[in-house]
Amino acid sequence: MNKSLVPTLLATLLLALSTSAFAKLPPPNDEAKAKAAEAAAKTAHTAKADGYLLCKSQDKVAAHVQRTNKAKAGKPVATAPCADPGKFVYTPPEATPTAAVAPVAAPAATPAAPTAAPAATPAKKS
Repeated sequence: MNKSLVPTLLATLLLALSTSAFAKLPPPNDEAKAKAAEAAAKTAHTAKADGYLLCKSQDKVAAHVQRTNKAKAGKPVATAPCADPGKFVYTPPEATPTAAVAPVAAPAATPAAPTAAPAATPAKKS
């Protein structure tokens, strides 16, 4: 087989196989959406808990610096107290019944006549 033909065939084969990566995935079902929502809530709570722990450690370091280096530390700055986010508790949102509630049609509004705005003159560039 010709040596210049092998790379061409290999590239064509890879191109054909990579087109399957562009296929559209089906929409996630309700269970997958619920798991994703719970994971997002847990991630948000973890970030809050990490922020709380960071705040506590910063307060501890600031107190140590104030105790040991009174002359260099200067006047302490008042900051907001650390807020403990508590334990993670996930309550799933209520399922909205789509078929039970029919949307109410809004009355058709008559379109207002467009008002003519004064034309703005562009600024001169120097």
